[in-house]
Amino acid sequence: MEVANNSFIERYLKALLDGQRMEAQNLCIEYVHAEKTLKQLYEEVIKPALYEVGKLWERNQISVAEEHLATAITEGILNSFYADIIPEKYNHKKVVLACVEKEEHQVGIKMVADIFEMNQWESFFLGVGFPTIELIKYIKEIQPDILAISISVYFNFSRLKDMIYELRRALPHLRIIIGGQAIAHLSQRAFPEWKDITLFNDLHQLEAFLINLK
Repeated sequence: MEVANNSFIERYLKALLDGQRMEAQNLCIEYVHAEKTLKQLYEEVIKPALYEVGKLWERNQISVAEEHLATAITEGILNSFYADIIPEKYNHKKVVLACVEKEEHQVGIKMVADIFEMNQWESFFLGVGFPTIELIKYIKEIQPDILAISISVYFNFSRLKDMIYELRRALPHLRIIIGGQAIAHLSQRAFPEWKDITLFNDLHQLEAFLINLK
């Protein structure tokens, strides 16, 4: 069965903006049943729909309430796939996942956590609202193989740079990866001082990276 991605994006977006939680859930189930993976659902339907929600909010075409509702519905849908994501056993690798300080969007990093779990990594998902000083303490306790950071709003880029500086000072050998809407169209060459940090534009790149680490 062939799925028209644009049609699903439009229908999913409409369900989100109308607050139709069940309709949104059913669309995601339908997409996966059409021989699509959860990674494809995340990358080809949920991500572009939420990017459009963000654009509509920036243009004042939807309210803060509508934007928050769309996010909440999507987080609920991600959680509903929990049983399909958790592996039977882990590969002894660990990842800590967090957002840049002051970020308010954690759906993207939650999808990243799911990709790690599907590749048998044990994920420690912290989401939003985690101060860098506390993040450093937690990393020293957990001793992860990777720290994944999400930045959704370019306005927070200076905070990201401050965060990286503090992390590098405290944990110079920690492997760091960064993704999110705010850097999706930027090149690694734009950050020469981050030569030891990997930037990801999408979940396909992330999974290829994880497969190569095995």
